[in-house]
Amino acid sequence: MRNREKNKLKQTCCFTGHRKISVKLLNTVSERLTETVNSAIQNGYRYFITGGAVGFDTMVALTVLNAKQEHRRKKIKLILAIPYPEQADEWDRSDVDEYERIKALADEVVYISKEKKKGCMHKRNRYMVDNSSLYDKKIGWYSLYGGICTTKQQKNL
Repeated sequence: MRNREKNKLKQTCCFTGHRKISVKLLNTVSERLTETVNSAIQNGYRYFITGGAVGFDTMVALTVLNAKQEHRRKKIKLILAIPYPEQADEWDRSDVDEYERIKALADEVVYISKEKKKGCMHKRNRYMVDNSSLYDKKIGWYSLYGGICTTKQQKNL
């Protein structure tokens, strides 16, 4: 691994979580996410990877996009790790519109597989973990419960 790649890895944080977030927890999760992203930025993180799905991933993307505006000098980058190009085909129109807007604003969009197939979500999670040095646990079970947690355990993180 080159020095440039090592430096980027040291400055990269990834997030993913549930597709549906309880309305009564929405504000709490949003506040904790904002605090976590701002803390990561203060600690030198510049690259933020999220899975690009509805729910928590969308919250992460919007939070990072807001942080980019607040911390313009720090050159924050949003990276979407999308499991396959048609991921949004069965979503509600409003979710698709937001997804397309976020994709257009992202600094990088990485498609993990060319098509939907078994294991593509796991490969997406693996990509996110392998390309980051921080997976913050402060958000709670929204970011730890599920595929990323399994991937991190396999990596012994």
